[in-house]
Amino acid sequence: MTTTTDGNGRKFDSKITFYVTLCWILAALGGLMFGYDIGISGGVTGMDGFLLKFFPIVYERKRVAYEDNYCKYDDQKLQLFTSSLYIAALVSSFVASKFCEKLGRKPTIFLASIFFLIGAGLSSGAVHISMLIFGRIFLGFGVGFGNEAVPLFLSEIAPVEYRGAVNILFQLFVTIGILIANLVNYATEKVHPWGWRLSLGLAGVPAMGLFIGSLIIPETPTSLVEHNKEEKGRKTLKKIRGVENVDPEFEQIKLACETARMVKNPFRNLMKRWSVPPLVIGVCLQMFQQFTGINAIMFYSPILFQTVGFKNDGSLLSAIITGLVNVFSTLISIYAVDKIGRRLLLLNACVIMLISQAAIGGILMANLTATNSLPKGLAWVVVVLVCVYVCAFAWSWGPMGWLIPSETFPLETRTAGFACAVSANMFFTFVIAQAFLSMMCHMRAGIFFFFAAWIIIMGFFVLFFLPETKGVPIDEMRERVWKKHPVWKKFMDTGSDDQDRAKKTMEELS
Repeated sequence: MTTTTDGNGRKFDSKITFYVTLCWILAALGGLMFGYDIGISGGVTGMDGFLLKFFPIVYERKRVAYEDNYCKYDDQKLQLFTSSLYIAALVSSFVASKFCEKLGRKPTIFLASIFFLIGAGLSSGAVHISMLIFGRIFLGFGVGFGNEAVPLFLSEIAPVEYRGAVNILFQLFVTIGILIANLVNYATEKVHPWGWRLSLGLAGVPAMGLFIGSLIIPETPTSLVEHNKEEKGRKTLKKIRGVENVDPEFEQIKLACETARMVKNPFRNLMKRWSVPPLVIGVCLQMFQQFTGINAIMFYSPILFQTVGFKNDGSLLSAIITGLVNVFSTLISIYAVDKIGRRLLLLNACVIMLISQAAIGGILMANLTATNSLPKGLAWVVVVLVCVYVCAFAWSWGPMGWLIPSETFPLETRTAGFACAVSANMFFTFVIAQAFLSMMCHMRAGIFFFFAAWIIIMGFFVLFFLPETKGVPIDEMRERVWKKHPVWKKFMDTGSDDQDRAKKTMEELS
């Protein structure tokens, strides 16, 4: 049994039981589904059978030996196949926010699994491009609902001393999903002409796992108390903590919920002065996560490796290698995040990613023209540099982009604020997915210097604006983090807003 002391000296007891571990894993299957959707599209868009059926012009361009290396996949409809998922996720995340607030985290995860199942069926059975895009849109609805509910669920049921590690399970499962997708693509690429259907259809397997998991997991104690189910909330807290004495933690949850009830219109409250710090941090972290260039590499890694000279199966194999690096590096984050903190991981990664991105750009600029291929040795150097880059991202910006926004919003704006963060992620993912192949065509190797410049900006943002949240209970962020930060504390110097009045009232009542 472990005991955590909060900022007021109250002690929270907890055990890591089989039941709560199972709940973490089942909920994190939402990340597996998201990762599979990220990883599968790049391999599928390189398959001849898929291109012949839906994008014959791209297929012909691919076959022409003298076609420009940087431009042979530049097709807006092909990019729409990948990016449509993310614009659907952007819109649906705001709807998912209301579902999380009104119905709870568990029903929202259940709905995500239903959307995933419908999307997998439509995509794999597509007979024309509109059906294919509709399938991706339903998958996007699943991503919007899942990415809204799952990180919140994990943060709310995790003991404070393990909150970072538990929340990173979501990102770990994203990386496992990407790896599985790369393995599936490697196998189905040899199945002509319908291997792409198998790749898209197998998305139904993790979707079914999430569906079953959503029936087993409990609602979070916070959500139950929000919906006036205090006795059930207390019982659930006892069950997931594995101890009988949960009174101090339960009282803190009740206080947070009562404070939240006194603050109406969560989206309107996001525009108030005291909401600026977590909102800016949440949205910027999600934007920066995409402008590292990670999803450009993970979406299109098979195509990228084809561009530098690997054949189709070789490029898929290289993508599998980067997928393995992604998974194992995320395990480093699970171990380190609650020991050395969020900021140090992010700053360390910025240095490594900057060097690797600049090196890749330099090699391609010096050696890859419109019609040649890189020498085999240099092509493998690019693969190694991509792996170094992915490694640094996977222990830092990947998991922290989801962890920090899920733990910094107060309960009264938590679902609304996290919806803004998720939507920002989906918007910038859409932008990168829709634009990357065209950017690579027009900017050529300069695209890697474009992302490297953003990494410099990200490093300065972390250095000056991002507070450390390691070991701080979610409902004490305002007092222990924002009010003590040199930049953000001035946004908290107010005693007249709804939040202050509500908290003061509840403290007097208790």
